Amino acid sequence: MSAAAGLQAATVKHPDVMAPVVSLVDELRELVRSGGRDDLDARLGMVRARLSDTRVRLVVVGEPQAGMSTLVNSLVGSPVSATDGKPSVPVIVEYGPAPSATLVKSAPRGRVERVPVDPQNPGPALTTLGVLRAEFAEPSRLLADGLVVMDAPGPLAREGAAWSMIAAADVVLYATDSAAELTDAQLEYLRRVEQMCPSVVCVLTKIDRNPHWSLTQRRNRALLDGAGLNFAVAPVSALLHQRAGEIGDQQLDAESGVPQLVDHLQDYVVAQADAVAIAAAVRDIALVTDQLSVTLRAEADALRDPRRRAEITQRLAAARAEADQLRQRTATWQVTLVDGSSELAVDIEHDLRHRLRTLVREAETEITRTDPARKWSEFGTELDARICEAVEENFVMAHYRAVELGEQVAAKFPPDNRTPPLPELRLTNPGDVLDPVQSLEALESAKSSVGQQAITALRGSYGGILMVGLATSLLDMGLVNWYSAGAGLLLGVHALWDDRGNRKQRRQAEAKVAVARLADDVIFQVGKESRNRLRGLQRVLRDHYTEIATEVARTADEALRAAEEAGQRYGNQRELRITEIDAGLRTLAGLRERAERLTY
Repeated sequence: MSAAAGLQAATVKHPDVMAPVVSLVDELRELVRSGGRDDLDARLGMVRARLSDTRVRLVVVGEPQAGMSTLVNSLVGSPVSATDGKPSVPVIVEYGPAPSATLVKSAPRGRVERVPVDPQNPGPALTTLGVLRAEFAEPSRLLADGLVVMDAPGPLAREGAAWSMIAAADVVLYATDSAAELTDAQLEYLRRVEQMCPSVVCVLTKIDRNPHWSLTQRRNRALLDGAGLNFAVAPVSALLHQRAGEIGDQQLDAESGVPQLVDHLQDYVVAQADAVAIAAAVRDIALVTDQLSVTLRAEADALRDPRRRAEITQRLAAARAEADQLRQRTATWQVTLVDGSSELAVDIEHDLRHRLRTLVREAETEITRTDPARKWSEFGTELDARICEAVEENFVMAHYRAVELGEQVAAKFPPDNRTPPLPELRLTNPGDVLDPVQSLEALESAKSSVGQQAITALRGSYGGILMVGLATSLLDMGLVNWYSAGAGLLLGVHALWDDRGNRKQRRQAEAKVAVARLADDVIFQVGKESRNRLRGLQRVLRDHYTEIATEVARTADEALRAAEEAGQRYGNQRELRITEIDAGLRTLAGLRERAERLTY
């Protein structure tokens, strides 16, 4: 049993300290509800839940196969999250005096049911249908210190659940593989995370498998600083931590980096939980008050000046017309994206095939000029290097063509819209893509041995001795004489020469077949990687510009609706409504000022 068994979960966010912030959130929620902003009310509801929880909510997110589940299991000290690569469900782990596991499943009529499962082997149950989340209780020292660990699901099908968990988190651990630096897409994802939860730690996983992880750490630190993200970067190896726990090796445990990560969480998150929670809540309060103030000021401007109201209404109507036009152009940019992606995939595949066909022709020419058996190993090494170079150049071309495609799609939208960070299509290490490809096959038609050559020579000389010996026997000479022996020698040498030539031709034919098979394997493997990266590019562009179209249309419609309703509703009581709006703006300003004073 864990040393934490029998303890009580610590209170790290004190209710008395949180009470003023909770009161401000409740006041702001009343204003939000009166304004009909359900989306802002939902966000403030998550803020209140985060403040009311006396523990610290730690959410682990990251790219698929980045080691999130292994990191969670290592922190908790128990296999609560599936690590076999299969799609799983959200996992929540809190302190309990004894291990327990419960599945929350969907039931008919919108209800849920709770089903206990074996906490020692929960893996099979986590992948069953109808499971909404899994809740665990573990007697872990880390959890007893006041942490609640949550493993956010990785698949796109559960992306909404992951963002809900991030919105309710006090701190987010973003797991990324130490084999590669952060991409532009990952940096954009971290920007979105930082907007919802400013306390983030970038965890560099699997350092035991990557000896050059320190270079990746420095590069990621520079990329984060360049993106304006002041996140800590913590290198860890969950497997080393587990192995160190099994054998009791403290030195190995220190090398794993997990104790240092835990110390960081305890020193900068748990120990400062009150300040971190208040700072995050104040940031959300400021964001909500700003959004409400913009709407109220637009309405007040329309009410104060009827002539300006007509001007504002006309301008907003033009904005709505632009939004309608943008929706109509949606089909155009989608067709451009689909057609461009298809053409790009065909061009990249054609370029790869052309490059490899050129290599195959050059290799066949070289094979024809020489005997491939002499330096087959060196030939294979040189051919592998040329293939890597061709594949790398193919992906470089794909990257620049992808940039052109992004510009073509962006041209369908107004020029003031932001452009998405495109995923990197260029290869940092072509060997990673070509690793599943088998090496060049060995030649079975190798050079013949001395014994085989002797047998071939004897087989050829036999006919010469017999033929000339029979002819000379008519001259009363023996079957074997100087003439028949000389003829046998000549025919034996000729047979040996012909055998060597035939074997060389067989080796050349076999070598050409081996090169062709290698090229086919490369096309198969690289083509799959290329299609995967292009599909990722297409998804990034699709999601980005769909979001822009929806955002512009909704903003224009909401602003126009507010101005029109103001004129219709308060036409005869304009001064009264202006007074109410001014009072609301003062209330919002007061709320924001009171919230900001809490962080001093």
